[in-house]
Amino acid sequence: MPSNSKAEASPKSPEFIKQLTELTPHLRAFAHSLCKDPVEADDLAQESLVKAWKARDSFQEGSNLKAWVFQILRNHFYSERRKLWRKSETSAEIADNMMPMNEGQSAALDLADLRSALKSLPDEQREALILVGAGGFSYDEAAEICGCALGTIKSRVNRARIALAELIESGAASGNRKSGKDAMSAADDIIAEAQSLAAEHG
Repeated sequence: MPSNSKAEASPKSPEFIKQLTELTPHLRAFAHSLCKDPVEADDLAQESLVKAWKARDSFQEGSNLKAWVFQILRNHFYSERRKLWRKSETSAEIADNMMPMNEGQSAALDLADLRSALKSLPDEQREALILVGAGGFSYDEAAEICGCALGTIKSRVNRARIALAELIESGAASGNRKSGKDAMSAADDIIAEAQSLAAEHG
């Protein structure tokens, strides 16, 4: 008895890309069920098609192409979600490390505002705080990187935290509120600067 299902094409045949493209509406629907956002769903579907095409040599001829591509989409979706979660955790950690321990507003701090506030600090204080707060360096390591005494680096970090708290509390560092993506970009920039400072002094 003949099967009603369409035979899957070989990954090396011209028919493969055609069958892959025909899955686009199904991929969009599946992506939308995962992320609940039509724009993100379109991007997710397109990215998954590209990934599937690049990985076509790993497709086992005769297996279910739709299931294979759906698995790629699902894995990509959860991989991106994990990255966002880790970035959010990193952003919160940076904010907590840079603000005084007794300040309650750090949890609601916008990282883009923090980056703006950092620019207002004296260079030495800013450098010390970025190394300790975002770079994850110990006070001893930061002192060695900056070529100063341990007590000096501790003093710079403490003064910088107090100044940041005052800037945030006064609203001097706040402009328009940023999106979550902008805040994460700010966190990335702060971390990158910490790495650059360490390399520059290393």
